[in-house]
Amino acid sequence: MPLAQALVKGILSFTEGMPNANTRPKRTRRHRRVQREDAGRNELVSRSLESAQQCLFSQDYGTAFVHYLLALNLAPALKDFAKESFRFTLFKWAEELDSIGRIQDLFDSYEQAMELFPVDEIIINSMGEQLFRMGFRDEAAGHFYKALKLRPDFPEAKENFYRVANWLVERWHFLMLNDHGRNHKYQLAIKKAVEGGCSSVLDIGTGTGILGMCAKMAGAVEVYACELSKTMYELACEVLSSNGMADGIKILHKKSLDMEVPKDIPNRVSLVVTETVDAGLFGEGIIETLIHAWKNLLLPPPNPQQPLSSSAQTGRVIPAGATVYGVAVQCEEIRRHHRLCVSSIGGLDLSMVGQIYSPVCCSADSEDSTEPYTTERLSRLRGGYVQLTQPFSALDIDFNNPQELEGLCSREVQQLRLYVTQDGLLDALAVWFQLHLDEDNHLSTGPQEETCWEQAIYPVQTLFNAVKCGDEILVEVSCKDSYLRLCCIAIIRDGHMFCFDSGTTGPSNILPANPEAALCSALASLQTRHAQPSQAFTLESSEIALLNNTAYHISFRKAMSTLLASLQSARSSQELDPVFVLDVSEGFSVLSLIAAQLGFKPAEDKQTSNRSGLVKAYSSVEKEHHQMILRLLAGANGVPESALEFWLRHVEDDSAVLQRPNTQRLWSAIILDCIETCGLIRQKLLEKASLARCLLEDGGQIFPQRIVIHGMLVESETLLVENAVQGTEPTLGFNIAPFINQFTVPVHMFLDLSTLECTRLSEPAELFTLDLMNSTLNYTEKQVKVQVSTSGKITAIPFWYRIELDSEESVISFSPGSHWKQAAVVLQQPLVVSTGDWVQLSTRLHKSSISINAIKCGGGGGAEGE
Repeated sequence: MPLAQALVKGILSFTEGMPNANTRPKRTRRHRRVQREDAGRNELVSRSLESAQQCLFSQDYGTAFVHYLLALNLAPALKDFAKESFRFTLFKWAEELDSIGRIQDLFDSYEQAMELFPVDEIIINSMGEQLFRMGFRDEAAGHFYKALKLRPDFPEAKENFYRVANWLVERWHFLMLNDHGRNHKYQLAIKKAVEGGCSSVLDIGTGTGILGMCAKMAGAVEVYACELSKTMYELACEVLSSNGMADGIKILHKKSLDMEVPKDIPNRVSLVVTETVDAGLFGEGIIETLIHAWKNLLLPPPNPQQPLSSSAQTGRVIPAGATVYGVAVQCEEIRRHHRLCVSSIGGLDLSMVGQIYSPVCCSADSEDSTEPYTTERLSRLRGGYVQLTQPFSALDIDFNNPQELEGLCSREVQQLRLYVTQDGLLDALAVWFQLHLDEDNHLSTGPQEETCWEQAIYPVQTLFNAVKCGDEILVEVSCKDSYLRLCCIAIIRDGHMFCFDSGTTGPSNILPANPEAALCSALASLQTRHAQPSQAFTLESSEIALLNNTAYHISFRKAMSTLLASLQSARSSQELDPVFVLDVSEGFSVLSLIAAQLGFKPAEDKQTSNRSGLVKAYSSVEKEHHQMILRLLAGANGVPESALEFWLRHVEDDSAVLQRPNTQRLWSAIILDCIETCGLIRQKLLEKASLARCLLEDGGQIFPQRIVIHGMLVESETLLVENAVQGTEPTLGFNIAPFINQFTVPVHMFLDLSTLECTRLSEPAELFTLDLMNSTLNYTEKQVKVQVSTSGKITAIPFWYRIELDSEESVISFSPGSHWKQAAVVLQQPLVVSTGDWVQLSTRLHKSSISINAIKCGGGGGAEGE
C-alpha cells in the first residue's frame, strides 16, 4: 500500500544509523570492559535492526517486531531512537493478530512492549484501548489512568479515561453519596443493629466502603466487605486506608456468591448490609445474593418458637424488606422509544413491515432472559406523563425470611385489577419501591421523591392501548426468574376482555360472556389478522426513536433529492450509470432505502421530475433482522431488490467499510452517522469524513455537510450532584470524596435540556463548526464571547448540534421529536457572573472529545471542562 510504504520510509529515515558512536553509553570502567567483550552482541544488534527495517518494507510486521525485541533487549540505549518505529511495528502487528483472531498473542506482544517501555504512555494507552474493546473495562481503565499519570495533557488517554469512567464508576455513585437523607438513614439502621448485638458484619457490594465503615464506627467487632468490580475494590481500599480502617475492615475482591466460611471469613456473621438493588428492586441479583448469604454466610434468623431469653446468636439483613408500588401511565416519550408510532417516514410506507418493538418486553410469553424493564426519572421526561390509575401495591418481600426468598421465584402469578381513572393511551407501568431498612427507617424511590434512584418502566407494547375511565387493566405480577415482572395482559371493558398478547377481543375468563358474541368476535379477529402483516421485529429503543423522528427523515429526503437533481443535470443524457450511495450509519437506518426509492420514483419537485437516472444504494446494516426489515420495506415501496445492497458483505474488515463501489466508480453520496444518541460526536468522525471525501465523485456529497455546535451558560445544582461528591464536609464523617471524584467526568451525557433543572444564564450561541466536506475550513479551537443575561454561577455549558444536511436542510438535535439527547461540560469551578457580563468560551475539539474553557472577560476567574 502506498500510504503504508510512505509511513515506513519516514519511520526508517528516523531510525537510520542508530548504532553509531553518538548512541554509546557513558564511558565508565564497567562499560569499557563490557564493550570490549561484546563486539558480537553489537553485530547482532546491528543485524537485527537492519532485518527489522527490511521486514517493515515488506510489511512483515510480526518478524519485524521480533527483531526489534531482540535488538532493544540487547541494547537498551537504543530505545529512545527506535521508539517511534517500534510503536508503529507493534500497532501494525497488533492489527494483524486481531484480524486473524490471535487475541492472546496480541496481548502478549503488548506485555513484551511494556516490559521494554514501561513508561511509554502511548503504548500503555493503546493497550488500554485493546482491553476496552475486548470488554476488559477494569483493566483498560487502569492503563488509561496510568497513561494520564505519566502525561496529564495526553488527550487520547484523557478521552479514553473519561469514556471508560462512566462504565466503571456509574454516575449513581455520586448521586448516592450526595443523598444525605439516604446515607443518614442507613447509618441509623446499622448503628441500631450493632448496638442491638450484631457484632460481626458483612457489607456485600461495598462500593466505596461507606456502609462497612458505618458498622465499624458503630462498634462492630468484626467487619468484612466484598466488591466484584476491581476499580471499586481498589477505590474502597484507598478509602479505608485514608480513614484509618484498613486494619479493622477486611475487604475482598470477590463476588459474595463465591465466598465461603472459613475460607474467606472465619465465621458466619450476625449482620449483612447491602444496597444491591436497582430501580426494579431485584435487577442486581439481591434475591440470589441473600439466599446464598442465609445458607452460607449468615447466622440463622430468629426462631419464632425459641424463647426470647435464649442466648443463641441470630442473623439479620439490612434492608429488612421492601414494598413495590406502581402506576399505569400515558407518556409520549416512553412510547416513541418502545413502539413505532408513525406509518411513514421520509416517503417510505411502513405499514407492510409489521410491528416493531423494543427488546424491553414483559409480555406473558416473553423469554425469561428478556429484560422486562428499562429505567427513567419520570420527573425529567420530556412532555411529562399522565397517571391513568391510582398507585397500587404490587409486592411485599421480607429479606429476613429465607423461606420467603427461596419461594419467591415459584410464587403463584398474582393478578391485579387496576381501575382506570382517566382516558388515555396506556404506554407503560411505572414502578418504584419503599426500602424498609428496619422498623423505623425507610427509603422511597417514588417519582416525587428527591432520590438517587430512577423508576423502573415496563413498556406496554400493543396496538390496542386506548383506555377509558371505568376500564380495568389486568396486570400479572411474577418473579419466576428473580426479575420482578409486571405484565399488562388485558383491558376489561363492559364485561369483555381485550387481550394484549393476541390483540383480539374474546370472552373473559373472569366475567361471564355471551358465547355467541365471543364466536363472532373470534371470527372477526381472524379476518383482521389475515389482512395485517404478521411480522414482528425488535429494534433497540434508540433505533425506534430514530424511526419516529419524522423531521430528520423528511429533511434527508429533500437534501438527497436536491443532490440527485444536481448530479443528473451535470451528467450527459447518455450517462446511464447508477448513482452510488453508501450509508454507514451505526445501527439500523432506512436512509439508504430512501435514496434508492428516489431513483425509482418521480420526485416531488419540478426540478427532478424528469430525472431518469437510477440509484444503487448500499447499507452497512449487519444484523439479519435489520436486513429483512429493509427488504420488506423495499418491496412494499416499489424499490427493486437489485437497487439495495448490504455493503459489509463486500468488505473483509471494519477498516474497509469506506471503499469504492467498484474499481471504475466513486461514491455519489456517503451518509455518516455523526452524533451518538447520548449527545456526543462519534469517535473517529473526522477521520471517516477525511476518507469519505477522497472517495466522492465530482459533485458528490457527504451527509451531513456540516455540524454546528451550539451551547449556553447555565447554573444547575443537578448537574453538580450527578457529577461529583459535593461540599467540603466528609460524608457521614468519612473521607470519600477525594477518591471517587478522581472518576469525575467533565462531560455529562444523556441529558434532556428541556427538563433539566437549571437557570439559563445566557441565550444560545454558536460555539464551533465542523465542515465535513472541506477540511480547510475546520479549526482546532474557537473563541466565542457570550453575554450573561441573568446573574448567577456558571456551573455547566450544555451543548447540542445543528446538523446541516446541505445548504437548505438541517435538523436540530435539541428539538421536540429528536432521538438525540444533549450533553454538557461541567466546569471544575463555578464562575460567578452578573447580568451584562461577557464570558469568553474557548471550545476545542480533539478527535471527538469536546472541551470548553470559560473565562470572564475583563478579569475574573476561569474554569474548564472536557
